[in-house]
Amino acid sequence: MSRHVMRVTALALGLAGLLGASSLPAGAGPSDTGLKGAVDTILSDPRLDGGAASVVVADARTGETLYRRDGDDRLMPASNTKLVTSAAAMELLGPGYRFRTEVLSTARPKGGVLHGDLYLRGTGDPTTLAKDYDALAAGVAAAGIRRVTGRIIADDTRFDTRRLGRSWAADDESSYYAAPISPLTLAPDTDYDSGTVVVEAAPAAEAGAAPRVTLTPATRHVRIDNRATTVPAGLPGTLAVEREHGTNTIVISGELPLAAPAVKEWISVQEPTGYATAVFADALAARGVRVAAPPRTGERTPAAARVVATHTSMPLRDLLRPFMKLSNNMHAEALTKTIGYETSGRGTWSAGLAAIGAYLKTQDVEPDVIRQVDGSGLSRMNLFPAAQLARLLLAVQEAPWYDDWYASLPVACGPDRATGGTLRTRMCGTPAALNARAKTGSLTGASALSGYVTDAGGRRLVYAIVLNNYLAASVKGIEDAIVVTLARSDTAAGTVTAVAPERLRAPEVPAALECSWRKPATC
Repeated sequence: MSRHVMRVTALALGLAGLLGASSLPAGAGPSDTGLKGAVDTILSDPRLDGGAASVVVADARTGETLYRRDGDDRLMPASNTKLVTSAAAMELLGPGYRFRTEVLSTARPKGGVLHGDLYLRGTGDPTTLAKDYDALAAGVAAAGIRRVTGRIIADDTRFDTRRLGRSWAADDESSYYAAPISPLTLAPDTDYDSGTVVVEAAPAAEAGAAPRVTLTPATRHVRIDNRATTVPAGLPGTLAVEREHGTNTIVISGELPLAAPAVKEWISVQEPTGYATAVFADALAARGVRVAAPPRTGERTPAAARVVATHTSMPLRDLLRPFMKLSNNMHAEALTKTIGYETSGRGTWSAGLAAIGAYLKTQDVEPDVIRQVDGSGLSRMNLFPAAQLARLLLAVQEAPWYDDWYASLPVACGPDRATGGTLRTRMCGTPAALNARAKTGSLTGASALSGYVTDAGGRRLVYAIVLNNYLAASVKGIEDAIVVTLARSDTAAGTVTAVAPERLRAPEVPAALECSWRKPATC
């Protein structure tokens, strides 16, 4: 038997063991080993009193279950949902998949005049920047077009018109991490938070005046209602920035002291298609291209239209880095709808999730025992058992794209955001530092950490930790204690060196949001 076949056979037996252990009583594992006692002790932390924990640890090579605590209990995974979405995207779209944003027309310019319309067609790229739309405008000008007798028509028909995910919280409406989804959108910076604009308010030169406000990118798509006041130095700052419900009016209120640093807020826009189109229209004007009529959105590009200019995104293997390291929700949802379009011709959440479910079946993950309603995990309707997350982590190791996918996972105590991501400040000064890789997850009362770590004996382990229904501000220290215990133990030899959560310098700040979702980011 070849080594590859032996490995796959062992892995399949281990995967079966993840489900076979479900007949054990709650809290029981395959044996009462030192590892079981250590992890059980960590999970007895009073911060989890009255809460729920679903935890599985397995040998990454053989799939053997080493620890199991309520592994079949369905809990909210928060952003651990992105493990599923990203793996499905790599398999179904391919590591080299690129999005295209195009400018097209049905006529050719004559004497610098294009008689007709310009079509701006998006395919879902969540990483387009203002400079990319400027490059498209430059391409239009380079094609000899100086005047358009028609209008810009924004083609956002690749996706359906449903902009927000199922059961997303209403009070997140203006939050940048819950921005509306469109195949035509743009991000204000290279964190690639698509569908958002950066609002910066700086103190005026004298008390009593309104703060100075700038937008990045500069756009007419949003309206600023500046109700704030600059106050004398030394007074407390109370400045607030929020978009009014159902509008693109951003209200700035409160007080900003003289000499105080500028306040920056990332705010979602009401309609991302119009936002992208407005930025493109301004870029055309700056390039000397005049368009006679105002833009129109939501129309399909004629089949006979020819491409005038094109912007192509980075390949998916590279897009995974900002997506997974920074836990970008809009990337997850754009990929989910793109999976739907590429597999069934329908750019909808339902089509994308159906294709993801079919992919999971090929990975020995049971879609019938999970509930996934979006791609990011922002919805509190998502339910995953830790055992199913562990099965996915085991199975994807055989994928040809695994190395790129693995590299996208945040690294414990990684030196910068591009490496450590949402784990950059966690598990530092421990054997898990620069060793453990995992996807984090954070919602109010829901926290998760699932990934890989190598123990002190050189054994590679998979772990899936999902914690729910606690009242503590944060349980990140409990997750970290489990992973550090794995990293400092020789699990094959049965030598377990446990660490108590209180001995770790985990960031015990309120963790209702991923640390990367706070601006400026805390990780």
